[in-house]
Amino acid sequence: MRHGKKFNHLGRQTAHRNAMLANMACSLIEHKRINTTVAKAKALRMYVEPIITKSKEDTTHNRRIVFSYLKNKYAVTELFQQIAVKVADRPGGYVRIIKLGNRQGDNASMAMVELVDYNEIYNPNGAKKKKTTRRSKKKADAPQVEAAAESTETTEE
Repeated sequence: MRHGKKFNHLGRQTAHRNAMLANMACSLIEHKRINTTVAKAKALRMYVEPIITKSKEDTTHNRRIVFSYLKNKYAVTELFQQIAVKVADRPGGYVRIIKLGNRQGDNASMAMVELVDYNEIYNPNGAKKKKTTRRSKKKADAPQVEAAAESTETTEE
């Protein structure tokens, strides 16, 4: 029965599916953009986004976890040295899927998968959006309070 199994099996056994996703993830990391079917693109996004999140903290343990998924040391190196730096302040959503239409031959719906920060058209000059957060900025407010306290002390003297 299929209860509770929410991911797409893509018509493959587990080992075949994992190998395919690892190869696609390595290609995405190397080329920053790949074309594939929409179903594989959605499965790839679910596979690669936690890996990119892991790469934000460069530790030996995280490198070994990422290597267990990717199985390619060059992709791991590029992920930790270049991509992790570029997506450091992004809270998620590292991959964009753009639908391209249907493929000739089998009429499969195709999509382009790309890393969001590497698209120069949607993100000209590498301009980043202003970071918005709902969390309070207590750490940023603390020095201002101390500075205000010092200014009141100087006026009393």
